[in-house]
Amino acid sequence: MQAILDYLKQSGERLDSEIAAATGLSLANVRLRVTDLHARGAVMVCRSIRYKDGKEIDGLLCRVSGYIPPAAPGRKSKAHLQAKATAAERS
Repeated sequence: MQAILDYLKQSGERLDSEIAAATGLSLANVRLRVTDLHARGAVMVCRSIRYKDGKEIDGLLCRVSGYIPPAAPGRKSKAHLQAKATAAERS
């Protein structure tokens, strides 16, 4: 289960089939473990239907619960900088 959590923290929201391919686990095993992680509250899961080449793909879309990834590097917008300055003034 730790491999699934680590993969989701690194790559963000993914389908169960993508998790299976990346971790080397079978799709059935990933679904079983993700369901267990969801019951514990470690992972958020929703059913997702996608279409690839006209074929319906039914899967589970998973992401880590309560995990906020670090801010992306690079320039920030003026609105973001103003909000940060306002928050600093209130402190």
